[in-house]
Amino acid sequence: MIPDALRGAVEARLGPVRGAAPVSGGCINHGLRVELADGPVFIKHNPDAPPGLFAAEARGLDALRAAADGLIVPRPLAWAEADGGAPAWLAMEWIEPARRAADFGERLGRGVAALHRAGREEGWGWMEDNFISPLPQANGRAESWVELWRTRRLQPQLERARRAGRMPGRAAEWDRLLDRLPELLAPAEVDGPSLLHGDLWGGNVLAAAGGPALIDPAVYRGHREADLAMTELFGGFGADFHAAYAEAWPLQPGYPRRRAVYQLWYLLIHVNLFGGGYGAQTAGVLREALGG
Repeated sequence: MIPDALRGAVEARLGPVRGAAPVSGGCINHGLRVELADGPVFIKHNPDAPPGLFAAEARGLDALRAAADGLIVPRPLAWAEADGGAPAWLAMEWIEPARRAADFGERLGRGVAALHRAGREEGWGWMEDNFISPLPQANGRAESWVELWRTRRLQPQLERARRAGRMPGRAAEWDRLLDRLPELLAPAEVDGPSLLHGDLWGGNVLAAAGGPALIDPAVYRGHREADLAMTELFGGFGADFHAAYAEAWPLQPGYPRRRAVYQLWYLLIHVNLFGGGYGAQTAGVLREALGG
């Protein structure tokens, strides 16, 4: 169940592989539960991964592990670029799945709020560029949140969609939105930067034996509401999560409008990766962000 070249690369770093089985759930990378002498590990691999993807993810996991309070984050063990017929791969601790406890959502909400309180004095951006899924995510330090959101998030993905002939909505609408970002996102400067997971959808949250676990980050320091907007885009987070988060760190007035502005980034990612019906959804959320 594990390609020979990948087996050889893993064994060179982690020791003999005693067995492997596929793990479902990923839509970009392939996953394996691999049995080593010391127990199971999780390995994700992709022959088409852009250079640096798994190294950046490993550093993001380390950042989350250092800041997470009450949340489980797997420890990265080893990673490598594609080489000698082996795909690029990342090995990390195996997270043993479990049923969601009654207080799962509450613990997750409090844990995410605690995570967001990390990094508030370190500025907008990150120490390096990284990736969201296989697409590049620019994280250069910015003087303001509006600068980062405009020039590192919306504009690059809009240009990618335009070049591919997938531009959702009208160009004039996007111009209006970009011009209004200082007004719409002003509360971010009051909140200050937070350490963000960066891709906080339901598939990146696991129920583990010890509680909620976070995987597959696209970390940077940004406005905390960007993470929250993603939790509301595709479902998977209950009212108990949102209530616990709001109790731990209440949101400023006007969040629903800002939520639409932030969801546009994630929807543009899906437009550029998958096309299809995401264009119509993105155009609708654009009108919502503009207040119409």
